[in-house]
Amino acid sequence: METQTNLIKPKLSASFFFLSLGILISLITSVVSFLNLVFETLDKKFPDVLNAIYQYGYSTYEYEGIRTALAILIIFFPVFLLISYFWEKFKENELGTIDEIIKKWVIYIILFLSSIVIVIDLVTLVRYFISGEITNRFILKVLAILIVAIFVGVYYIFLLLGKEKIFGFRIGLWAVIKSSVLVLILIIWSFTVIGTPGQQRIWRLDERRVQDLQNIQYQVINYWQQKEKLPEKITDLSNPMTGYSLPPDPEFEKGKTYEYFVDDELTFKLCATFSLPMQKGWREYKGGGIMPMYERDMAVSYPYPYPMPNGMNESWDHKEGRICFERTIDKDIYPPFPKIEKR
Repeated sequence: METQTNLIKPKLSASFFFLSLGILISLITSVVSFLNLVFETLDKKFPDVLNAIYQYGYSTYEYEGIRTALAILIIFFPVFLLISYFWEKFKENELGTIDEIIKKWVIYIILFLSSIVIVIDLVTLVRYFISGEITNRFILKVLAILIVAIFVGVYYIFLLLGKEKIFGFRIGLWAVIKSSVLVLILIIWSFTVIGTPGQQRIWRLDERRVQDLQNIQYQVINYWQQKEKLPEKITDLSNPMTGYSLPPDPEFEKGKTYEYFVDDELTFKLCATFSLPMQKGWREYKGGGIMPMYERDMAVSYPYPYPMPNGMNESWDHKEGRICFERTIDKDIYPPFPKIEKR
């Protein structure tokens, strides 16, 4: 009777095969994105001044690594938990001979590939250790890799051995709780580093205001070079012949506008209302290795925001609220344009 049961026992379940494939993809993706998020967040939180420059302003592209890792982890980790639930729901008596082989292969592949990822990350960390990065973030990166390695390894080794409990808890429930807590803590911490989505949008709006003021400043200087006098009001800068029109404040619907005042024949002020103080601090070079000296010199010579035409590189550091920037035209740096004599 038992032999007959084995004969009619299905040898391969399509649903179990694709669940196994989903386990591989979602787990590996979750582990890689978790480690990438840890590394990227640590790099932003604890920049190495040997590879960094002190800059002003918010750069949305600077946090793309964290955003990408966050998005992947937020989607793939719950998918992995869901697939794992259905994968483990298959009872031994529901698995065919090929299914059992696939299950063991999946576990071995997970252990092997996870080990490869961990070894590669450790090699990278040793490289930085040799280059002198004996810092807090170096230690935290090592701990993150060890935690992931031990967690994944212990869970799937216990699963391979058929053990159902660990520390008195069901191994599946223990793994879900521990991994979910770790992922949730990491996600929350990452948002404290890059800011909430609302804060990031506000910083980008303030960044746009700085760029607009730079644009207006350039137009004021260009106006003075052409006419040897400052425009009386900001609307004098609009020129239908050149197609230039004044940029509006990105929140002009809320009553926010750019302001312009003339103090004397060479001094003027540009004002705007900012929502948050300007970000500033050490920004690490991400090209790999120590920053080349010529690139470091260029970055220091031209702090953010980068210079507009004619070499303007004034600091636009600001606090929250209405801020005015006073500018005085230097005739030696910005001489009047030569006049074309009429014949």
